[in-house]
Amino acid sequence: MELQKYFSKFLLKQRKKTLTERDYFLSIELQKILGIEIQNISFYREAFAVKNSSKNHDSNYERLEFLGDSVLGTIISCHLFHTYPKANEGYLTQMKSKIVNRKNLNKLGDQLKLTELLSKSNVITSLGENISGNLFEALIGAIYLDFQYETCKRIVLEKLLTPSEINKLEHKIVSYKSLLLEWSQKKKLNIKYDTCEEIQVNKSVVFRCHVWLENEKIANATETSKKKAEEKSAQRAFYILNKKENILGSPKSL
Repeated sequence: MELQKYFSKFLLKQRKKTLTERDYFLSIELQKILGIEIQNISFYREAFAVKNSSKNHDSNYERLEFLGDSVLGTIISCHLFHTYPKANEGYLTQMKSKIVNRKNLNKLGDQLKLTELLSKSNVITSLGENISGNLFEALIGAIYLDFQYETCKRIVLEKLLTPSEINKLEHKIVSYKSLLLEWSQKKKLNIKYDTCEEIQVNKSVVFRCHVWLENEKIANATETSKKKAEEKSAQRAFYILNKKENILGSPKSL
């Protein structure tokens, strides 16, 4: 046992010598997250690299994000297919959307503190609000290239997005607007959104959205973008209608 410990420490020291300080940091931190020693550091170096405006051809996370998005989609689709053998295509599609939507991926990336793995030279505040979710997908792309599909699937479902976490999403609402559309179609009712720009006292521009059910205005909300205003007003309309119609009982929102 003592001999084994000696060789483990020796190999760790030798490995550290072959890596830069940056690579060694990535290797150690990712092993904590994934529960496995990574094999090819270059994949992860790329997964946590961002564009440099002065070097447009530098490698960055975007290609791995593209790959990770497809790999994650396949893993989740297969998991849902086998977990819900009696579910129809519509239900499976909705569940997948809840799992891989940008808001949920951002939350997962935040929980793993993936932005802390970016190079210190990167200014995180300039990388956009979806950087955590983008890095999450890039990480999955790197894992896939490093270990291939089966190991990647195991890591995703055991470490990054466990079945218990997936189950929590089953009764949560991702889009109130989509939910209202589905409900109105079943009821053969017409729901429409009337959105316009408004200039506030401080001269900032906001968007106000009114939700109409047939000829009745039932809710409204203002937000900084048209999309956010429509979703917020749809959420308010949902709770108003839910008291009368009990559309989905008492759901939770993401």
